[in-house]
Amino acid sequence: MPDPYVRQLKLGPMDNFVYLVGAADSPDVVVVDPAWDVAAIEQAVAEDGKRLAGAFVSHCHFDHINGLPELLSRHDLPVYAQREEVAFSAELRELKDALRPLGPGDVVPVGPARFQALHTPGHTPGSHCLLAGDSLVSGDTLFINGCGRCDMKGGDPEAMYRSLSQVLLKVPDSTRLWPGHDYADAPVAAMGDVRRLNPYFSYPDVASFVAFRMRPRK
Repeated sequence: MPDPYVRQLKLGPMDNFVYLVGAADSPDVVVVDPAWDVAAIEQAVAEDGKRLAGAFVSHCHFDHINGLPELLSRHDLPVYAQREEVAFSAELRELKDALRPLGPGDVVPVGPARFQALHTPGHTPGSHCLLAGDSLVSGDTLFINGCGRCDMKGGDPEAMYRSLSQVLLKVPDSTRLWPGHDYADAPVAAMGDVRRLNPYFSYPDVASFVAFRMRPRK
Protein backbone atom coordinates (compact mmCIF):
# COMPACT_ATOMS: atom_id res chain seq x y z
CA MET A 1 0.00 0.00 0.00
CA PRO A 2 1.54 3.36 -1.00
CA ASP A 3 1.77 6.03 1.69
CA PRO A 4 -1.46 8.03 1.78
CA TYR A 5 -1.79 11.72 1.15
CA VAL A 6 -4.51 13.35 3.29
CA ARG A 7 -5.35 17.04 3.25
CA GLN A 8 -7.90 18.27 5.75
CA LEU A 9 -10.02 21.35 4.97
CA LYS A 10 -12.26 22.96 7.58
CA LEU A 11 -15.20 24.45 5.70
CA GLY A 12 -18.66 25.85 6.40
CA PRO A 13 -20.61 26.97 9.47
CA MET A 14 -20.84 23.52 11.12
CA ASP A 15 -17.11 22.84 11.63
CA ASN A 16 -17.10 20.28 8.81
CA PHE A 17 -13.92 18.63 7.68
CA VAL A 18 -13.62 17.94 3.95
CA TYR A 19 -10.72 15.75 2.81
CA LEU A 20 -8.56 15.16 -0.20
CA VAL A 21 -7.23 11.60 -0.09
CA GLY A 22 -4.89 9.75 -2.43
CA ALA A 23 -1.48 8.16 -2.68
CA ALA A 24 1.41 10.43 -1.75
CA ASP A 25 3.25 9.67 -4.99
CA SER A 26 0.24 10.14 -7.30
CA PRO A 27 -1.65 13.25 -8.41
CA ASP A 28 -5.06 11.54 -8.20
CA VAL A 29 -7.26 12.23 -5.17
CA VAL A 30 -10.84 11.70 -4.09
CA VAL A 31 -12.63 14.43 -2.23
CA VAL A 32 -14.44 13.09 0.84
CA ASP A 33 -17.73 14.82 1.66
CA PRO A 34 -17.53 17.80 -0.72
CA ALA A 35 -19.53 20.56 0.91
CA TRP A 36 -19.84 24.29 1.52
CA ASP A 37 -17.04 25.72 -0.64
CA VAL A 38 -16.19 24.00 -3.92
CA ALA A 39 -13.81 26.80 -4.90
CA ALA A 40 -11.77 26.23 -1.72
CA ILE A 41 -11.64 22.50 -2.51
CA GLU A 42 -10.45 23.19 -6.04
CA GLN A 43 -7.86 25.66 -4.77
CA ALA A 44 -6.43 23.07 -2.35
CA VAL A 45 -6.25 20.51 -5.16
CA ALA A 46 -4.34 22.97 -7.34
CA GLU A 47 -2.03 24.11 -4.53
CA ASP A 48 -0.86 20.56 -3.92
CA GLY A 49 -0.49 19.68 -7.60
CA LYS A 50 -3.28 17.12 -7.38
CA ARG A 51 -6.10 16.10 -9.70
CA LEU A 52 -9.68 15.25 -8.71
CA ALA A 53 -10.46 11.64 -9.61
CA GLY A 54 -13.66 11.06 -7.65
CA ALA A 55 -15.82 11.90 -4.66
CA PHE A 56 -16.46 9.69 -1.62
CA VAL A 57 -19.64 10.33 0.36
CA SER A 58 -19.44 9.18 3.98
CA HIS A 59 -23.21 9.68 4.34
CA CYS A 60 -26.01 11.69 2.82
CA HIS A 61 -26.60 14.51 5.30
CA PHE A 62 -26.76 17.97 3.73
CA ASP A 63 -23.72 19.35 5.51
CA HIS A 64 -21.57 16.64 3.90
CA ILE A 65 -22.90 16.66 0.31
CA ASN A 66 -24.16 20.18 -0.45
CA GLY A 67 -21.21 20.84 -2.74
CA LEU A 68 -21.81 17.81 -4.94
CA PRO A 69 -24.10 19.44 -7.55
CA GLU A 70 -21.64 22.28 -8.16
CA LEU A 71 -18.66 19.93 -8.13
CA LEU A 72 -20.25 17.61 -10.67
CA SER A 73 -21.25 20.53 -12.89
CA ARG A 74 -17.55 21.38 -13.16
CA HIS A 75 -15.92 17.94 -13.09
CA ASP A 76 -16.87 14.55 -14.55
CA LEU A 77 -16.33 12.40 -11.46
CA PRO A 78 -17.53 9.09 -10.06
CA VAL A 79 -19.25 9.39 -6.68
CA TYR A 80 -18.71 6.50 -4.30
CA ALA A 81 -21.47 5.77 -1.75
CA GLN A 82 -22.71 2.67 0.05
CA ARG A 83 -25.64 0.94 -1.63
CA GLU A 84 -27.68 1.20 1.57
CA GLU A 85 -27.12 4.96 1.62
CA VAL A 86 -28.17 5.27 -2.00
CA ALA A 87 -31.37 3.36 -1.19
CA PHE A 88 -31.91 5.63 1.85
CA SER A 89 -31.22 8.97 0.14
CA ALA A 90 -33.23 10.54 -2.66
CA GLU A 91 -30.54 13.22 -2.94
CA LEU A 92 -27.91 10.64 -3.79
CA ARG A 93 -30.17 8.87 -6.28
CA GLU A 94 -30.50 12.17 -8.15
CA LEU A 95 -26.79 11.84 -9.07
CA LYS A 96 -27.74 8.93 -11.37
CA ASP A 97 -24.90 7.98 -13.73
CA ALA A 98 -22.23 9.55 -11.51
CA LEU A 99 -23.00 7.09 -8.71
CA ARG A 100 -20.73 4.14 -8.00
CA PRO A 101 -22.60 2.16 -5.32
CA LEU A 102 -20.37 0.13 -3.01
CA GLY A 103 -20.83 -2.85 -0.74
CA PRO A 104 -19.15 -3.35 2.64
CA GLY A 105 -15.40 -3.64 2.25
CA ASP A 106 -15.38 -2.75 -1.45
CA VAL A 107 -12.32 -1.17 -3.02
CA VAL A 108 -12.17 2.52 -3.92
CA PRO A 109 -9.58 3.01 -6.70
CA VAL A 110 -7.63 6.29 -6.54
CA GLY A 111 -4.83 6.37 -9.09
CA PRO A 112 -2.45 3.52 -8.15
CA ALA A 113 -3.98 3.19 -4.67
CA ARG A 114 -6.73 0.85 -3.62
CA PHE A 115 -8.54 2.09 -0.54
CA GLN A 116 -11.37 0.34 1.32
CA ALA A 117 -14.91 1.39 2.18
CA LEU A 118 -15.84 0.14 5.65
CA HIS A 119 -19.62 0.01 6.11
CA THR A 120 -20.32 1.52 9.54
CA PRO A 121 -24.08 2.05 9.96
CA GLY A 122 -25.54 3.76 12.99
CA HIS A 123 -25.63 7.45 12.14
CA THR A 124 -27.34 6.52 8.86
CA PRO A 125 -27.97 3.07 7.30
CA GLY A 126 -25.23 3.45 4.71
CA SER A 127 -22.59 5.42 6.58
CA HIS A 128 -19.11 4.26 5.68
CA CYS A 129 -15.52 5.17 6.44
CA LEU A 130 -12.61 5.36 3.99
CA LEU A 131 -9.60 3.33 5.08
CA ALA A 132 -6.57 4.65 3.20
CA GLY A 133 -3.44 2.90 4.39
CA ASP A 134 -2.82 4.15 7.91
CA SER A 135 -5.57 6.78 7.72
CA LEU A 136 -9.27 6.39 8.50
CA VAL A 137 -11.63 9.11 7.30
CA SER A 138 -14.71 8.51 9.40
CA GLY A 139 -17.42 11.01 8.47
CA ASP A 140 -19.94 11.19 11.30
CA THR A 141 -19.50 7.60 12.45
CA LEU A 142 -16.64 8.34 14.83
CA PHE A 143 -15.23 11.53 16.30
CA ILE A 144 -12.13 11.80 18.43
CA ASN A 145 -14.19 12.16 21.61
CA GLY A 146 -17.58 10.91 20.47
CA CYS A 147 -19.66 9.21 17.79
CA GLY A 148 -22.47 10.21 15.48
CA ARG A 149 -26.00 10.85 16.64
CA CYS A 150 -28.40 7.92 16.37
CA ASP A 151 -31.67 9.75 17.04
CA MET A 152 -32.19 11.15 13.53
CA LYS A 153 -33.91 9.51 10.57
CA GLY A 154 -32.12 6.27 9.74
CA GLY A 155 -30.17 6.28 13.00
CA ASP A 156 -29.69 3.00 14.87
CA PRO A 157 -27.71 2.92 18.15
CA GLU A 158 -27.39 -0.87 18.11
CA ALA A 159 -25.87 -0.69 14.63
CA MET A 160 -23.53 2.06 15.86
CA TYR A 161 -22.40 -0.19 18.71
CA ARG A 162 -21.57 -2.97 16.25
CA SER A 163 -19.78 -0.54 13.91
CA LEU A 164 -17.53 0.68 16.71
CA SER A 165 -17.04 -2.57 18.61
CA GLN A 166 -16.64 -4.87 15.61
CA VAL A 167 -15.79 -3.08 12.35
CA LEU A 168 -13.59 -0.29 13.69
CA LEU A 169 -12.13 -2.50 16.40
CA LYS A 170 -10.11 -4.18 13.63
CA VAL A 171 -8.40 -0.94 12.58
CA PRO A 172 -4.83 -0.87 14.01
CA ASP A 173 -4.01 1.39 16.96
CA SER A 174 -1.50 3.34 14.87
CA THR A 175 -4.13 4.32 12.28
CA ARG A 176 -4.83 8.06 12.22
CA LEU A 177 -8.47 9.04 12.66
CA TRP A 178 -9.66 11.94 10.49
CA PRO A 179 -13.22 12.81 11.67
CA GLY A 180 -16.02 14.57 9.82
CA HIS A 181 -16.21 17.56 12.18
CA ASP A 182 -13.82 19.63 14.27
CA TYR A 183 -15.29 18.65 17.62
CA ALA A 184 -12.10 18.02 19.62
CA ASP A 185 -8.96 19.80 20.83
CA ALA A 186 -6.98 18.21 18.00
CA PRO A 187 -8.03 17.63 14.38
CA VAL A 188 -6.57 14.11 14.14
CA ALA A 189 -5.72 11.35 16.61
CA ALA A 190 -4.36 7.81 16.70
CA MET A 191 -7.04 5.13 16.89
CA GLY A 192 -5.34 3.57 19.91
CA ASP A 193 -5.80 6.83 21.83
CA VAL A 194 -9.36 7.21 20.56
CA ARG A 195 -10.32 3.74 21.73
CA ARG A 196 -8.70 4.40 25.12
CA LEU A 197 -10.19 7.85 25.76
CA ASN A 198 -13.45 8.05 23.77
CA PRO A 199 -16.31 7.15 26.17
CA TYR A 200 -18.22 5.29 23.44
CA PHE A 201 -15.59 2.56 23.46
CA SER A 202 -15.97 1.98 27.21
CA TYR A 203 -19.30 0.14 27.16
CA PRO A 204 -18.97 -3.66 27.23
CA ASP A 205 -22.44 -4.48 25.92
CA VAL A 206 -25.01 -3.10 23.54
CA ALA A 207 -27.58 -2.25 26.22
CA SER A 208 -25.27 0.04 28.21
CA PHE A 209 -23.99 1.65 25.00
CA VAL A 210 -27.52 2.35 23.75
CA ALA A 211 -28.58 3.78 27.11
CA PHE A 212 -25.65 6.22 27.05
CA ARG A 213 -25.89 7.13 23.37
CA MET A 214 -29.66 7.73 23.54
CA ARG A 215 -29.62 9.64 26.86
CA PRO A 216 -31.67 12.86 26.72
CA ARG A 217 -29.83 15.63 24.86
CA LYS A 218 -29.28 18.79 26.90
